Amino acid sequence: MRINKKSICLLALFFTKQGLAAETLEQAFAEAVNKNQRIFAAKANSQAAEQQIFAAQGQRMPQLKVSGGYTQLSETPTAQTEVDGNSAQFPVSTAGSANAQAIISLPVFTSGRISHSIEAAEAAALASQHDETTTILNIKLQVANAFIAIFRAEKSLEVAQSHVISLKAHAKDVHNLYEQGMVARNDLLAAEVELSNAEQSVLQQENRVQMAKANFNQLLNRDLTADVDLIEQFPEIPQGDYAELSEQALLKRAELSGLAEQAHALEEQAASVKASLWPQVNVSGGYQYTQNKYQTYEGMWMANATVQWQIYDGSTAHRSDALNSQALAVSSQRNDLISAIQLQVRQAWLAIHETQKRVAVTQKATGQADENLKVSNERYQQGLAAHIEVLNAEDLRIRTYNNFNNARYDAVMANLNLRRALGIL
Repeated sequence: MRINKKSICLLALFFTKQGLAAETLEQAFAEAVNKNQRIFAAKANSQAAEQQIFAAQGQRMPQLKVSGGYTQLSETPTAQTEVDGNSAQFPVSTAGSANAQAIISLPVFTSGRISHSIEAAEAAALASQHDETTTILNIKLQVANAFIAIFRAEKSLEVAQSHVISLKAHAKDVHNLYEQGMVARNDLLAAEVELSNAEQSVLQQENRVQMAKANFNQLLNRDLTADVDLIEQFPEIPQGDYAELSEQALLKRAELSGLAEQAHALEEQAASVKASLWPQVNVSGGYQYTQNKYQTYEGMWMANATVQWQIYDGSTAHRSDALNSQALAVSSQRNDLISAIQLQVRQAWLAIHETQKRVAVTQKATGQADENLKVSNERYQQGLAAHIEVLNAEDLRIRTYNNFNNARYDAVMANLNLRRALGIL
């Protein structure tokens, strides 16, 4: 049979696309960072915080105000005077007049009010960036959980399907022995009921697989019904003892840096508020125009310098103290988070050692469970064992394989939880 070049190209393209459909955990992370809506929200908050820096810096820039209007009075403004005992009146302006002005002002000394405000905005922006990093790590951990949940569900489905195959074979053996009059009808009925229950379990596991995939797709902002094909490829376990890993976590965790910047921002806000009680110096200048035919100069240039010192204010000092108290509260939260992070590292580190041992034990047990089922089947076929012995051996096999699969994926999640605790997921 001959295959033309076009067919070969189409087949190659098909298998290439099929290969590209499968994705690793790192690829899932990358897609989540680019598409997850909560990450978009965190990035928007970071951008908003950056704009607050520009807003604070803008307080140092000159301000230009332009205004104008028209005023109509019910009477013509008139001045009255007396000359040699005679009363005399004369208008000083028209009843209707237009006015306009353009004034530019600049703060030249604010006792640190503006500089503290800028530093507070910069610290708040850094805190927002750390919050964004924290959000990304949290979403990654959720993606990892959903990623592993799919494998768990698929392996449980495989075990359930193997359970059906095993029970079908056993039911066939029971039926043959029943036809030969070697076993009671109860054995046949029990085998059929167990098979029915196993088939129902397969349906349930198939549903769990679909639900796990839908949850994974939701985190990546995909169509919930999109097909999912994953590759079991996971990062290496971080090296080091508990003390080294704990120290690394305290250096890397974005939450600690974020809380430190929040406290610093609040302290700078408090300093800015307090500085408003001290002298504030502004200069301004511009051009003013007032329509008045009785006035020699309708338009005039002007310059002005003002000093404002708020000697006493019943609320400003309290607002400053309130901000300092909030900064102290955030610092206390940070101190509490330090011990919480150390606990997270400890728990994940212990979980890794536990699950590694579980994997070794349960992997060995799977072979023993298979052998036990084989012996039970042979004994039953030879009339040396009761029907229930085969079912118990099959149930033991299923539990053993499920325990092995759970141990494997618990070990993977322990590694990923440790990496999250270290801030390097």
